Amino acid sequence: MATSMTRTFGALRNVTYSSLKNAEFPRDVRHPGPLFLPVRTKKRYFIPPAVGLKGKKEENPEIKGRAAGIVFRQQYLERPINIACSAGVFDPYIPPEGDARVSALSKEGLKQRTEQIRQSAASQLAIRKIKEHDSQFSTKTFAEQAQEIFIEAHNALIHFNRERLHSLVTERCYPEMTRGNRYKTIRWKFMESLEAPRVVHARCPDMVTKGNLYGQVTVRMHSKQTLAIYDRFGRLMLGSEEQPKDVLEYLVIERHLINPYSRWRLHGKIVPSWAPPKDPVIMTVAIPGPELKPWEEFDALNYEVPKPAAVQWNNYRA
Repeated sequence: MATSMTRTFGALRNVTYSSLKNAEFPRDVRHPGPLFLPVRTKKRYFIPPAVGLKGKKEENPEIKGRAAGIVFRQQYLERPINIACSAGVFDPYIPPEGDARVSALSKEGLKQRTEQIRQSAASQLAIRKIKEHDSQFSTKTFAEQAQEIFIEAHNALIHFNRERLHSLVTERCYPEMTRGNRYKTIRWKFMESLEAPRVVHARCPDMVTKGNLYGQVTVRMHSKQTLAIYDRFGRLMLGSEEQPKDVLEYLVIERHLINPYSRWRLHGKIVPSWAPPKDPVIMTVAIPGPELKPWEEFDALNYEVPKPAAVQWNNYRA
């Protein structure tokens, strides 16, 4: 390209010089300056990528890279799991309807008692497996131990002690207890036990591989508690600190049996289908007020909150 450009400019210079030399000009006229002529060497076009790919099919970049000698790393679609605890409650306990309300001496109470005795065969087999790995396990003392775990876990929750809470609840139960508690103040207190806690259900399932055993024990706990939840503005959202309530709960306590350093932790809670609905949460709503000027104060205006207009609703549609 450089050689052809030099020859072109050289030829133009010789032709110009010869034409000026042969022409008759006065001697006082000076030699003209160098002559520059624009020469277009190549065509430059801008082709948008979308126009070029409009009629073509999308190529697989992996195939194109392999053809160019590029090795792509293989991608594995894996889902991480935690073997320190199980993913849920295996064969959950079904509480009898009317529990803590029906007397054990009544006809319905006797039916519930006989049904629990029939279903206790699988629990007895699970308790034997648990005792093989935990020699100190006993159904008589375990219920009291489970109640202490429950109380300590809730005390750690209201004080936001994460390290202590992780040691008392499983990795499955931790997000369920802490979800939605940010910017809230929790006041909880365990008053007394109305009935002695007792073990009502036990299972010993395995997960991932055979022999990887987990012990799950369901404890029935009937107690009196107080709970009050305040929002970030200090307004009461749920419950009351002065009015205790009777609470019937079925706690699931779990332990990884084959791990010698594991411990019993709170794993979940069973809510029966016949349980009464929870109290509604009182939400904080901002009421729009008057627009104040810089020199005005809200208390001096004696502003009254407007009441909503009465509306009559009916089922008639035009």
